[in-house]
Amino acid sequence: MPRSITKSSRTFLKKSLSNYRVSFLESLEKVKGYSDLTIKSYDETLKEAFSFIEITQEEGRLVLHLMPYRIHISKLNPKTISKKLSAIRSFSEYLNENGITTLLQADQPVKVAKTLPKPIAHKYILEALAHADEEEKLVVVLLYTLGLRISELASLRLEDISQEWIRVVGKGSKQRDIPLLASTKELLENYLRSHAPKKFLFEKNREKLSENSLRYTVNKVFERVSLKVTPHQLRHSYATSLLNEGAPIADVSELLGHASMATTQIYTKLGSVLKQQNYTKAHPLCKGEQ
Repeated sequence: MPRSITKSSRTFLKKSLSNYRVSFLESLEKVKGYSDLTIKSYDETLKEAFSFIEITQEEGRLVLHLMPYRIHISKLNPKTISKKLSAIRSFSEYLNENGITTLLQADQPVKVAKTLPKPIAHKYILEALAHADEEEKLVVVLLYTLGLRISELASLRLEDISQEWIRVVGKGSKQRDIPLLASTKELLENYLRSHAPKKFLFEKNREKLSENSLRYTVNKVFERVSLKVTPHQLRHSYATSLLNEGAPIADVSELLGHASMATTQIYTKLGSVLKQQNYTKAHPLCKGEQ
């Protein structure tokens, strides 16, 4: 049976959890290599959740009742709710790994509709590049020809760039090597000659340029041709183009830095949708069905 605890005991437990929250966040950075943005999101979620979660003790276990918090966040979209609950689960796993037996109640998963990424057509990317300056062009081209995450681009160091390859440090500090196209290499060399960065490819005042600055650069380039494009869409475009041209899914998964090929398979589904649309447009017997 659950053992009720006094208000002072509950306050003490919440304070203890807050202390563990700090060490948990440190482990996300040092052990798992999570980005600053992800760590900040986890921190905000846990601080918010601690104000609503009910704490009891049962047979030597710490029991966290999530229902009050779930009610509080119930009006948010399912994807946001799912992310918040995932952060709490990760924290619970951390507690268990560190000797604090923890049980979550009301932890049912949230159904999140799967959405297909929206790649940008090659012709629109070329149109945007025609209106970009040297640095803007390099930012877009690297995202599009290497399939980088914006965090990976911001962290790209000069020592990671060789004549034919670029070494990328991805999630969890995992490294992968991506081939460098001759045209991209030429852009890089021109940029390096004119900007002379010291450590990171993109710098400002000898510090690496922020992810937000690079994201704004992409937005600005495509706004000139009346398009709203994110850096992640360029990564989608990279993956979809490779798969549509017959690249093996295992190779694409490795190039993207996916931990599992299952993550990459969403792009194969997208390719099938595009092929069906193209077929319907092109085949004469389908024209009456549009």
